[in-house]
Amino acid sequence: PDGYEVAVFANGCFWGSEKAIWRLPKGVRSTAVGYCAGFTPNPTYNEACSGTTGHTEGVRVVYDPQEISFVDVMRTMWESHDPTQYMGQGNDRGTQYRSGFYYFNDDQKRLLEASKAAYEKALGGREIKTEIAAASDYDKYGGLWYFAEPYHQQYLAKPGARPYCSAQPQGVSLPAFETWAPEDLKEKYTPALPESFWKKYGPVRGCSVVRFDNEPISESSY
Repeated sequence: PDGYEVAVFANGCFWGSEKAIWRLPKGVRSTAVGYCAGFTPNPTYNEACSGTTGHTEGVRVVYDPQEISFVDVMRTMWESHDPTQYMGQGNDRGTQYRSGFYYFNDDQKRLLEASKAAYEKALGGREIKTEIAAASDYDKYGGLWYFAEPYHQQYLAKPGARPYCSAQPQGVSLPAFETWAPEDLKEKYTPALPESFWKKYGPVRGCSVVRFDNEPISESSY
């Protein structure tokens, strides 16, 4: 819809990654899981898992920037996994579980690069392995994004879903926005979610999102 923007990222098994986003209290219009940043068209789950297509399991978020900032989505991505792990999270190993964020404009690129540097310091100097690339880099392969099969969409909200998550959040917060954001982007991308939200609902060390309610978090609860 007009006025909405898109973010695409990958941070391990996409089931838990998607749930972390749909639980945000405001501004998220839709979430979907799929295969991104590969070099073959229309991959299936089995093809992506084979490691021969180059795709990683990703999440596509359509959000209203008047209600939630790109920075809030980005912070959720950083804190919901261990970005220092290479080609995987926990027991899930392979290119299909690699960490990545794919930008659609220069503002997103600059915010990603600046926050990455800040988060590396917060993680004690451990090198972040997250792939940061332009969505347009994949046009020559047919596009960045391919939707996953219907049974994967909003999987953890389905009756009888297996409560599986391999992500490895570090329990470390992204430093304050004001300390790392480019000066000319601070006003436009000020976070919409206050620190009280992150203190109560931010990812804790080890994957726990599967234990939480499926409904979006209430704004009155933090």
